[in-house]
Amino acid sequence: MNWQPPAIPALATHLEPALRLRIDQKTKPPGSLGRLEELALQFGLMQATTAPELRAPVVLVFAGDHGLAAEGVSPFPAAVTVQMVHNFLAGGAAINVFARQHGLALRVVDAGVAADLPPHPSLLDRKVRAGTRNALHEPALTAAEVGQCLARGAALVDELAKSGTNALLFGEMGIGNTSAAALLIGALTGAPLADCVGRGAGHDDPGLARKRAVLERVQARHPDVSEPLAALAAFGGCEIAMMAGAMVAGAARRMVIVVDGFIVTAALLVAARLQPAVLDYCVFAHHSADAGHARALAELRAKPLLHLGLRLGEGTGAALAWPLLVSAVGFLREMATFESAGVSTAEAPRA
Repeated sequence: MNWQPPAIPALATHLEPALRLRIDQKTKPPGSLGRLEELALQFGLMQATTAPELRAPVVLVFAGDHGLAAEGVSPFPAAVTVQMVHNFLAGGAAINVFARQHGLALRVVDAGVAADLPPHPSLLDRKVRAGTRNALHEPALTAAEVGQCLARGAALVDELAKSGTNALLFGEMGIGNTSAAALLIGALTGAPLADCVGRGAGHDDPGLARKRAVLERVQARHPDVSEPLAALAAFGGCEIAMMAGAMVAGAARRMVIVVDGFIVTAALLVAARLQPAVLDYCVFAHHSADAGHARALAELRAKPLLHLGLRLGEGTGAALAWPLLVSAVGFLREMATFESAGVSTAEAPRA
């Protein structure tokens, strides 16, 4: 692998006093906007300004197939990946609805779909291979393919930055990718696999038992994998590796990284093992209903904004959380101060 993760700038902590003062001077009791105040502070530190802004946000749905799907780890057939990609491009998926509702551009990234896709204005062809290999029988990716995925994800972000984007909302699609995510989280955290495996796309109890049994066999094939690049090679997938590269590149450019659910968080865990400072630029959209997400969030010490029982993926949780980010920036930029509004501040306690 010849990709080297770019350096990520430190947060502009020297601006924290000025940002806190600006937040506290707004016409409200100190701290009364709760998490929105935390977000406003974070964005200012990220962007190195006391007047942060969100520009040209883009939802990126990374799509890829998984050879492990042949083992019945999903209740849906592998063909659903390409079918859903066509649904995204036709505007009919949940993420399309939420992106339209909140004025978000949406791009589908073909990271490794096991089919040829016709050109489309919303499709970005970055395919590394047509689906990963079956991790039960051989490594899902070669080291060179992992490097290609990381590099193409980073290059994609560089292109978006040139167009003015400073906020990325991450989503994914890929039958079998909850299995890859569970294996990655188990390998990188040392957590028992049972704590990382959930129902994914909707397994019943027998299906969940079968999924766990298959993943235990996959894990046994790679018992000593604990490094991020080795884990990506062992378990995949192309969309997860490409997201990890894109996240690191986004943080290197001081972009806001909005983290969706289970699979996106697995990609972030990989990215954080490569460049820990990436976490300074992340906003965790929601707490997924998938069992392994809680383990990954705990490992990253994350504070999700929403807890709605979502487990769809696609970036849906990120899009639903987006208005909160807009509100955090909005109050900091537009809300009157006590002085400008002629409103009295709280009186000092009497002796």
